[in-house]
Amino acid sequence: MVDYEFQSREPIFNLIPYFLFKGIIIAPIFHTYFQGRIHGIQNLPVENPLIIVSNHASYFDPPILASSVNRPVAYMAKEELFEVPWLREGIRLYGAYPVKRGSGDRGAIRAALQALQEGWIVGIFLEGTRTPDGRIHDPKLGAAMIAAKAQLPLLPVCLWGTQKILQKGIPFPLPVPLTLRIGELIDPPASSKRGALEAVTQKCATAINALHDLGR
Repeated sequence: MVDYEFQSREPIFNLIPYFLFKGIIIAPIFHTYFQGRIHGIQNLPVENPLIIVSNHASYFDPPILASSVNRPVAYMAKEELFEVPWLREGIRLYGAYPVKRGSGDRGAIRAALQALQEGWIVGIFLEGTRTPDGRIHDPKLGAAMIAAKAQLPLLPVCLWGTQKILQKGIPFPLPVPLTLRIGELIDPPASSKRGALEAVTQKCATAINALHDLGR
């Protein structure tokens, strides 16, 4: 297994726009319009990279999650977005990293490992796509694979209520109550063998669903 060197924190020039965007826009909307609650923030290390795994039910999930954990969270984004001049620098500063369309899992893993080496928290939606009820039904092995290669822990996080923000036929986000719960760190798989990856992936899924069951 390759030994990687990791920065203890993300670059300072990324932290500045993160806290500005969070403080001026995202946090006020989350805590007022959505009556947001955050539980378990003490479970998040203040230093060193890690992998956040979460459920996914809304387009609002990435900014809400990133602004709620007090550290920037890097998510993968389509490489084409980085070809737009006015957008490229903004999303890069806020933590997005490019993944080439068609590069498959290897390209995504390489990009995530690069972000981790730079000191970022990397965020991965465990199911890979949005689910209508916010629960994990079919978790994918990508997060566990990255954790195994980097030998970094995974942190289960649950977003509750975001599936109700956008409703068909209503052209604006609804002010529904939202809750974010942060679980306890989960050790990375001891190896990249499928059995080890599946065991840790299922442990993450179980933890996220248990947090979801706590509700509001």
